[in-house]
Amino acid sequence: MITFGSVAKRGRGWLPLIGLNALIGSAVTLALPSILGRSVDSIVAGTGYTQWLIAAAAAIGLGIVASLIDAFAGAACVAETTAWLRHRLVRQVVRGGPEGSRGFETGDLVTRVSANATDAAQAGPAAVTAIAAIAPPVGSLVLLALIDPWLAAAFFGGVLLVILVLLAFARRTADVSLAYQETQGRIAARLSESLTGIRTIAAAGTTDREERRILGLLPELHKQGVVTWRILARSGAQAAVVGPLVLVAVLAVGGIQLVAGHITAGELFAASQYAVLGAGLGNLTGVIGEIARAKAGVQRAAEVGAIAEVPHGSLKLPAGSGHLTFDHVSVVADGNVLLNDVSLDLPGGMTVAVVGPSGAGKSVLAAVAARLRDPSTGHVSLDGVPLQAVSRHALRRAVGCAFERPQLVGRTIGESIAPDAINPVRTLAAARATHAHDFVSRLPNGYFTSLRRAPMSGGERQRLGLARAWPANRLLVLDDATSSLDTATERQIGRTLTEDRHHRTRLIVTHRPATAARADLVVWLDHGQVRAVAPHADLWNNTSYREVFG
Repeated sequence: MITFGSVAKRGRGWLPLIGLNALIGSAVTLALPSILGRSVDSIVAGTGYTQWLIAAAAAIGLGIVASLIDAFAGAACVAETTAWLRHRLVRQVVRGGPEGSRGFETGDLVTRVSANATDAAQAGPAAVTAIAAIAPPVGSLVLLALIDPWLAAAFFGGVLLVILVLLAFARRTADVSLAYQETQGRIAARLSESLTGIRTIAAAGTTDREERRILGLLPELHKQGVVTWRILARSGAQAAVVGPLVLVAVLAVGGIQLVAGHITAGELFAASQYAVLGAGLGNLTGVIGEIARAKAGVQRAAEVGAIAEVPHGSLKLPAGSGHLTFDHVSVVADGNVLLNDVSLDLPGGMTVAVVGPSGAGKSVLAAVAARLRDPSTGHVSLDGVPLQAVSRHALRRAVGCAFERPQLVGRTIGESIAPDAINPVRTLAAARATHAHDFVSRLPNGYFTSLRRAPMSGGERQRLGLARAWPANRLLVLDDATSSLDTATERQIGRTLTEDRHHRTRLIVTHRPATAARADLVVWLDHGQVRAVAPHADLWNNTSYREVFG
């Protein structure tokens, strides 16, 4: 669970160093007025002031060194915490599967993992700095009491006003910081949507409207920014008024005590410096602002961290060829029944086509078979073992998936087929089997061609997606993964699938009658239910079945 405390603790060795340097800085800040006050008294007395001036120079030097170390330690702490938090969030998103991140828009999710993680990483240094910043005012109060109790009383009254200002600032700025970050996430989400559909936007001639849609939230972001600055300005103004009042009160009382002979001129000088330190409690507004932004960042990161990882078992699969069983499987999402009590027994090594009208549940069936989502009720087994009981490694070795619009990842064409690139022979074999090698071999750098720069049609992208799924050794799930191929290539790949020498089960979602005709069995879905399971030739006599293919 991601909390403010857990993020702050990730500073580990850096936080004590930050705290130590903050205390050294506070000690120097508290010591200087007394040292300079002694210097003033020594100068007035005309003797012994050299040693005090040397002490003052040494204290100032120590303070500078502490500040430099603090700056380095703070930056290092934030960098390490940010890296840890981003690693954890990315892992949570990836291991949560498609269903885990369904409640987040892509751009907003990226903002949480990137910008908001950096804000959240400020938690440790900001908290330590805030605690350390209390030392100078408290120390000033104690030292003023040692000089003269009446000076401490005048100082304490003013500091109470500063504390009230800070409490009001902290309360108001927390909500505004969260609203600001949420609006940034919404803008990023809209931009991400537009980038995904940039070709459609350009073709429709709606670029101006899309620009207005993306930037339509800028006034809201501006409004929240203005509110933030107004809160900061109001608190700064209040602290600016209270600060001089504290100084005037201390100097007035100090002047009276000086005339009465209760304190020396040097002690009056030291008292004035301590009064300035107490009034400087108002400088905590910057630190409090950092804490507020860190709390908002932690809250947004925690929502991503709450994504549940897809649980996996520890079992291995026994010897088999991909015997796939659906046992009373139902899938319900947002109150909609996507699959309704589906029971299937698909023998291993067969080519099974899944057909049906739009919205029949074909893709949902494919996702459940590949364990990209879990059924609401019932279970799916592969070679007699429930998919949820199979280890992650064994499951992904056994099951390969290819989709209608494959998202290719990696730097090169070769990496998009096999990300680990451990076995180039296997990569080449997969590319040849899916006829991806036909066009990859014509590229200037072949399999080392940059993925972003490679000119590819939709069908060529599908072939790479098929090649990536090809090494699976038990089950191939193809969700309309050949829809963009030309007829000749689709026939070639269909023949390869049908004559698969690896004897795997091939579950193929398709809209093409030729693909269904080549399959051993056809699963005909309608409104989330299995209407029939039979060879294509047997079903073709049914008018409703023929209407599925238009």
